[in-house]
Amino acid sequence: MKKLLPSLLLTLGLVAVAVPQTGLPKIDIGISPTKNPEDISTSLQILALLTVLSIAPAILIMTTAFTRIVIIFSFVRNALGTQNIPPNQVVIGLSLFLTLYIMAPTYTQINESALKPYFSKKIMANGKPMTFEQALEEAQKPVRAFMLKNTYESDLNLFLDMRDEHPETPEKVSLISLIPAFILSELKTAFIIGFYIFVPFVIIDLIVGSALISMGMMMLPPTVISMPAKLLVFILADGWSVLVQAIMQGFV
Repeated sequence: MKKLLPSLLLTLGLVAVAVPQTGLPKIDIGISPTKNPEDISTSLQILALLTVLSIAPAILIMTTAFTRIVIIFSFVRNALGTQNIPPNQVVIGLSLFLTLYIMAPTYTQINESALKPYFSKKIMANGKPMTFEQALEEAQKPVRAFMLKNTYESDLNLFLDMRDEHPETPEKVSLISLIPAFILSELKTAFIIGFYIFVPFVIIDLIVGSALISMGMMMLPPTVISMPAKLLVFILADGWSVLVQAIMQGFV
């Protein structure tokens, strides 16, 4: 046994030497020189694209019809007194699809005037292909036109006066002033529509409350009677279709 132990240790040492040593992989992140300027331009464009994608939800909410639509649907739910019915997922999902439906002409115009020419390297008037800055400028035009069409002049003047801007034409209005003015106008419009939605349901609540008091049914909560009555009126009036149609016509 004592003679076998040194032989075993020697054998194991030879096997360990014979087995190729594999180390852990090394990951190196750094900045290396390049002789091709297009590599830098492409990297910056990818970085800009990732930045835009990170704030895409905010852009979708703030520069489209989503704000008005989701607020109107929230008013309808509160006016009916149904609490969380329909649930938030349904309200937000329907608002997103209606937003895409309303914004489809604008996005189609962006695709035709900015994205396709840029990716196909369209030759501009100067004899050079469209740059990223030119594509971005072309993409802003349909969005700016949509927001200007749905922005109250008083709200736009409010932000222009605060920045002391005096654009010669509506196309020269900066997005920094136009976007908050558009959001404020959308909030105003949504609250105006919400007021008109609440009026008939408040009348139903008053009628039901007065009827219960006149019958001496003080202990019966008015919502037990008024909510089914409001749902019945909403269904008979085909409320969802009428409401969606009114929202669509507001953006025509």
